[in-house]
Amino acid sequence: MANSASVILVVEDEALLLWSIVEDLRDAGFDVFDARNADEALAKLESVPEIAVIFTDVNMPGSTDGLRLSAIVRDRWPPVKIIVTSGKEKPGAGVLPEGALFIAKPYFRDEVTAAIHAVLQ
Repeated sequence: MANSASVILVVEDEALLLWSIVEDLRDAGFDVFDARNADEALAKLESVPEIAVIFTDVNMPGSTDGLRLSAIVRDRWPPVKIIVTSGKEKPGAGVLPEGALFIAKPYFRDEVTAAIHAVLQ
């Protein structure tokens, strides 16, 4: 595994989008873990302390959506950087945790990669 600055967790319930962005980020040189919902994401965060960035969709099945997941991550893992994405809604001011970025769907690999590099600086 590469250094901790390059470990990314992608949380996305749509299988094709998940596969696509995971492959794109791996091609860009990141170590990538994936989760299909918030529960899987929280389990990954607990078991992989090297995760530096979480890239999460807002709308997911289960008891917790991406916005709530972002708040949990900010509270439990303050060093983890957060990038949120959605094709349905743009979170209003004060909804995202401090320091989190938002990227609207559809997004491009270069846009996501640039956002990851920006939050890691």
